[in-house]
Amino acid sequence: MTLLGAFGLSTALAACSQLPPLQQRSVSHALPEAQAQRTPLGRAIAPRAAAHPAMSGIYPLADAHDAFAARVLLARTAQRALDVQYYIWRADTTGMLLLDALRGAAERGVRVRLLLDDNGTGGLDAELAALDTHPNIEVRLFNPFVVRKPKAIGFLTDFRRANRRMHNKSFTADNQATIVGGRNVGDEYFGATDGVLFADLDVLAVGPVVRDVSLDFDRYWASDSAYPVDRVLPPVAPNRLREFASAASVVERSATAAEYVAAIRESSFVQSLLEGELAFEWAPTRMVSDDPAKALGKAQPEDLLFPQLVDMLGAPQHAVDLVSPYFVPTAPGVDALARLAAEGVRQRVLTNALEATDVPAVHAGYAKRREALLRAGIALYELKRSSTSGPAARHAGPFGSSGSSLHAKTFSVDDHRVFVGSFNFDPRSARLNTELGFVIESPALSHAIHASFDEHVPANAFEVRLAADDRLYWIEREADEEIRHDTEPGTTLWQRTLVRFLALLPIEWML
Repeated sequence: MTLLGAFGLSTALAACSQLPPLQQRSVSHALPEAQAQRTPLGRAIAPRAAAHPAMSGIYPLADAHDAFAARVLLARTAQRALDVQYYIWRADTTGMLLLDALRGAAERGVRVRLLLDDNGTGGLDAELAALDTHPNIEVRLFNPFVVRKPKAIGFLTDFRRANRRMHNKSFTADNQATIVGGRNVGDEYFGATDGVLFADLDVLAVGPVVRDVSLDFDRYWASDSAYPVDRVLPPVAPNRLREFASAASVVERSATAAEYVAAIRESSFVQSLLEGELAFEWAPTRMVSDDPAKALGKAQPEDLLFPQLVDMLGAPQHAVDLVSPYFVPTAPGVDALARLAAEGVRQRVLTNALEATDVPAVHAGYAKRREALLRAGIALYELKRSSTSGPAARHAGPFGSSGSSLHAKTFSVDDHRVFVGSFNFDPRSARLNTELGFVIESPALSHAIHASFDEHVPANAFEVRLAADDRLYWIEREADEEIRHDTEPGTTLWQRTLVRFLALLPIEWML
């Protein structure tokens, strides 16, 4: 290539990275509390919240079908506003059904604000542009890619920005009820795929913490990374929204959607909520989140989630049980965990086995630290992937089934504090992506996580151990039998070689 050609290419690529202006964006805010309390959700929740001052009601959503139905039913129940924020939204069965639930709410006069990280919106450009034409729906893309196909060009032209993503997940109805946790929107997160099923955990929350989530949504909605979709995507034909509704209707009648339509029809979730019968755990609950300026590398250290989380949790005294699909502790993290272990704090970690992970590079970042963690006395469990599926699998403990790839992000400290949210214990969550979660002061929820490690985890995961010759081995429990594996179970030599190679690369900072 000539010098002139190279200059022309670099100029063209630079032009590809130019984002549209943000001036004259519409301005909107969370539904005022006085209006929110006059909605059906508000009238149902207010008396119960008043009976538990300074506490929020927490209802775990571990079952994949329940988690899907809860979102659809909240959308159908909302009367004034829906604020929806996600990292990934798939163009598949559950993704289309949920988008249509938002459209249906808008048809009833509900104001819908949809904020999606643009890295996870593949195949949805036309649908999002169509929804944005509805007078009651506004769609914004977080950290958008100017070039739509292939989006990878954006990583070449503006890597420092494109490498930072909005990993937050929340679904808030009428500023009265919100779902926060680890699930994205897509078939694999709701158990509707023949591929990897992501064993996951959300919580439904009511009470004062919902207002915190709504205000946090407002600051992300108004951030310098949130672009109105009509400034990024090409316009669509006037009849495109009608075509979307027709296509969604076809999806709803399809065989693949049958179990989800049934879950919505059979769920008593919203009816129990409206009648005051849903069994909430009432507990002091605090929201933690990153300043959205983190996505531009401009957040102050004190405005990041991780320092807030450390401050709220304090120093563990007795036990820490941690669940994270992408666990990359780094050398300083291993030292910190080892110090806790030396002080007598029991620590157990559940993450994905190599056979179950969907990101081998992240597994490499974890695998290089296993020996040091085991030497420090930290128990390591790796969730195995099997062919198990169906209702029994979906109810195999609070983190899902052994037929799933782990995607829940939660941990319990001592006997009373629990975290549930989007934060993975890896450098990417700490330094690059924005995150959101709850710290819940609940002995009951804490006990449930501890009990799961005692009762469910050993049966569904490989326990990693260190032999006398310093080699790792894996224990698999089948009924009353213990099976020893001297190499990572369910993997090929090629997979293990790839992980060893990736562990040598200087990429830990972005895992």
